[in-house]
Amino acid sequence: MRTRIKLCGLQTFETVQACVQAGADAVGFVMYPPSVRHVSVEQAARLACHLGAWQTPVVLFVNPEVDLVRQVIQAIPQVLLQFHGDETAEFCQQFNRPYLKAIRMKADTDLQQASTEFASAQALLVDSWSEAYGGSGHTFDWSLLPKPGELKQALVLSGGLDEANVGEAIRAVWPYGVDVSSGIESARGVKDIQKIARFCAAVQAADMSAQHGAETPSQTSALDQCVNDSTEQ
Repeated sequence: MRTRIKLCGLQTFETVQACVQAGADAVGFVMYPPSVRHVSVEQAARLACHLGAWQTPVVLFVNPEVDLVRQVIQAIPQVLLQFHGDETAEFCQQFNRPYLKAIRMKADTDLQQASTEFASAQALLVDSWSEAYGGSGHTFDWSLLPKPGELKQALVLSGGLDEANVGEAIRAVWPYGVDVSSGIESARGVKDIQKIARFCAAVQAADMSAQHGAETPSQTSALDQCVNDSTEQ
């Protein structure tokens, strides 16, 4: 198993290029106007053109209008959708596109119930609880998470990750993938090219260490196929 890397909240050509060079599997664009990382449909489409052949553009929405999602799908045909609000499973699956559903974690979050409710999702992206939408930039109690393979979908870990703790996170959770935004920034909303490179290197080092140590638990998921399908369209 290799831990997939998603870098989110990109806004410039230079930082997208840094993601490409660092070996990110997916690059996220935020389509939520209150966020300092917000980009327009046109911006996201232009930036997505600079991704590598095997890298997936992901667009993050928060309780979006249906027309906005359809505009994004038309502008970025290979897009992987990410819903980070209070969207229902029926809303998410109406677009007939692979999607991720974000779950904000707290002590009483029933992740198994969410897994059943969003059975059509390719993965659940677990993030720290925040009253506001979007990440808090803080970690949460990883012991709340099930063991690999216990959910219907792949698990993507988010929330307060950075180059210093992502290796520990991988060893503790063995997620399918990790997702980071503020952890690769020099200031709020400002991506740092060096931090992008160091974060990806830390994930790769953790995977390499695991391969030379104890065998990692495996996760099988349709997300592998959906990434392949989306990049080949």
